[in-house]
Amino acid sequence: MNAQILAAVRPLNNPLLDATALVRSAQAVITIEAEAITALHDRIDANFLRACQLMFECPGRVVVSGMGKSGHIARKIAATLASTGTPSFFVHPAEASHGDLGMITQKDVVLALSNSGETDELLAILPLIKRQGIPLIAMSGNPGSSLARLADVHLNTSVPAEACPLGLAPTSSTTAALVMGDALAIALLEARGFTDEDFARSHPAGSLGRQLLLKIGDIMHTGAQIPTVGPEVTLTEALVEMTRKGLGMTAIIDAEQHLLGVFTDGDLRRAVDDDDIDLRTTQVTRLMTVQPKTITADKLAVEAAQLMEAHKIHALLVVDADNRVVGALNIHDLLRARVV
Repeated sequence: MNAQILAAVRPLNNPLLDATALVRSAQAVITIEAEAITALHDRIDANFLRACQLMFECPGRVVVSGMGKSGHIARKIAATLASTGTPSFFVHPAEASHGDLGMITQKDVVLALSNSGETDELLAILPLIKRQGIPLIAMSGNPGSSLARLADVHLNTSVPAEACPLGLAPTSSTTAALVMGDALAIALLEARGFTDEDFARSHPAGSLGRQLLLKIGDIMHTGAQIPTVGPEVTLTEALVEMTRKGLGMTAIIDAEQHLLGVFTDGDLRRAVDDDDIDLRTTQVTRLMTVQPKTITADKLAVEAAQLMEAHKIHALLVVDADNRVVGALNIHDLLRARVV
């Protein structure tokens, strides 16, 4: 396999770089870290279940803390928890000793990360946390550490070896901590019955948020912006309305706003090609589409995109329960809303 990899890449033009050694090193890192993750399987035990219970029943926030590389992992775990239904935030342990400890209340649960379990900045604030009766979950690679002994629950994330050949740079240990954090977050997500709509509410600016939260009523044209004509008008008059409103169609409605049909740009082009049709005298009802595709204002905008794609149309009329026209939109409205 290595020979195939080396054959597929361009030769390196730096004499200090050995392509074979680079590939071997990278693959060794992946193997070592994969083994570290696999070792976590047997540690999903009573301690893990107790940690889940403390976090699930927490009336406040899960406060995640750690220093250095463990701090970076702690920030990621806090972010993942917060976006998957478990309110959470990160507190820097050094800053906690200088006032930020006030961010932690008796309603919270603290999740502290330290591979050695002897991080001075964390140990300095633990007595104050314990004095307030705040539950403490420790995540470390040293079950006999000070942090593990002080904790109500200890999650063992020890690894056989760091991927760093010097055994110094946190590599496998940070990966194991990150995976254990993900395991907690997803287990709690499923326990809470957290849905994709719940996820979207915490990601309203993202693509998923727009797809799951944006409704037709949020982007449709309403009132005087809706292209409408009565059944008595000619094709020319319908064309004027279509041009004025710029949606590539017009609804044909009765006096009570009930939808009778739709006349589109495509209908117009076909009429122009027909020598038997006089645009100035032919009534729009002759060429309109009866019972066109419609949608309601409470539907998701992404459903309009799916409907347009399925039926190869570029605009939709929005109707209420009584088939009265209440809005209109076209593919450009969906593009502007970044639904498609």
